[in-house]
Amino acid sequence: MMKKAILLGTTGVAVALAMLGFGFVTGSPQAAKADATQIAQAASADTRFDRAEVEGIIRDYLLKNPEVLLEAQEALEAKQKEAQRVASLGVIKDAKDQIFNSAFDGVVGNPNGRVTIVEFYDYNCGYCKRAMEDMQTLTTADPELRFVLKEFPILGPDSQKASVVSMAFHLMMPEKYGEFHNALLGAQGRATEAAAIKVALSLGANEATLREKMKDPSIAEALSKTYDLANKLAITGTPSYVVGNEVVFGALGQDVLAEKIEAAKAAL
Repeated sequence: MMKKAILLGTTGVAVALAMLGFGFVTGSPQAAKADATQIAQAASADTRFDRAEVEGIIRDYLLKNPEVLLEAQEALEAKQKEAQRVASLGVIKDAKDQIFNSAFDGVVGNPNGRVTIVEFYDYNCGYCKRAMEDMQTLTTADPELRFVLKEFPILGPDSQKASVVSMAFHLMMPEKYGEFHNALLGAQGRATEAAAIKVALSLGANEATLREKMKDPSIAEALSKTYDLANKLAITGTPSYVVGNEVVFGALGQDVLAEKIEAAKAAL
């Protein structure tokens, strides 16, 4: 009888543990019922369990029901995603001015637009190059859209140096920044400091003044703040966007961005 009790108790704990995960993930009434039954059996067995036996039973159960692991992983990912969404809401609220109104960010579209979308980009990002058309189409189609371009150079020293030129040019000639951005991002080949300076000069910038402005310590400070902000928003790649109270990761296309913009308008 004692051996039977040990086996029953061990099995009850093992199956209860496995079914507990299954029941919570799927929300299955049958799983919840089995869970309760097995836990009751385990609780009624007044004995100590053999660890190796318990582990063996759990292993056998999971091998026979591997979908439990997939469902548990999906549940974990959904939980983590929701936690990050909630965390991002707090960051967006606390850093609103830095995200939407930084003096170092270029603005295209309507400067006084009803809705703002912020793009974190790198001049050497191929996806950003392809997404440039999305920006142009959206700002043309929606006169209420304010599109903010936030320098986020993460693809090496060339990107960082090109962004310094870009930010210096923006401080000097903000009215021509849209042209500069489109020219450099749309150019063939790698964006470098030399390539960025060439674009700036073609738009009328004075080279000596530009190079002096590139030394402005506030540019490096602004980039540092952007890296910190991106980290808080869990942004690790480009392009990424902030639309209203939502962070959007990746080049998802103008249709998805348009939906996010409309949702942001509806929330105003």
